[in-house]
Amino acid sequence: MRYLALATDYDGTLASDGAVGPAIIEALERFRRSGRRLIMVTGRELPDLERVFSRFDLFDRIVAENGAVVYDPATREKCPIAAPPKPEFVEMLRARGVAPLSVGDVIVSTWHPNETVVLDVIRDPRPRITRHL
Repeated sequence: MRYLALATDYDGTLASDGAVGPAIIEALERFRRSGRRLIMVTGRELPDLERVFSRFDLFDRIVAENGAVVYDPATREKCPIAAPPKPEFVEMLRARGVAPLSVGDVIVSTWHPNETVVLDVIRDPRPRITRHL
């Protein structure tokens, strides 16, 4: 059986301690030269990934934000699969002191112990301004 594509995570798979070593880069280049496709799948947001990894050119696609954004490095086309987070939601999280808070093209993320506050904001029955897409 011949595999036509390899999908791989970044953190803890390609990268160790946040960096991709030369041997991994060489293996990815060999894989590409064989005519097969490379796909990176990561929970990171694209700007964050770009700060730590400069070799987007090795990949046919990058699936970022835990699957919420598909990016084509060749054309630089970014395709979000959902609407962006509502600014009111982000503002409510900030007003309640949620930090760290990262806002991507589609996802909003934070760390423990903020999950309770995030769920409270999601469940908040107060009317919010609705944006039309």
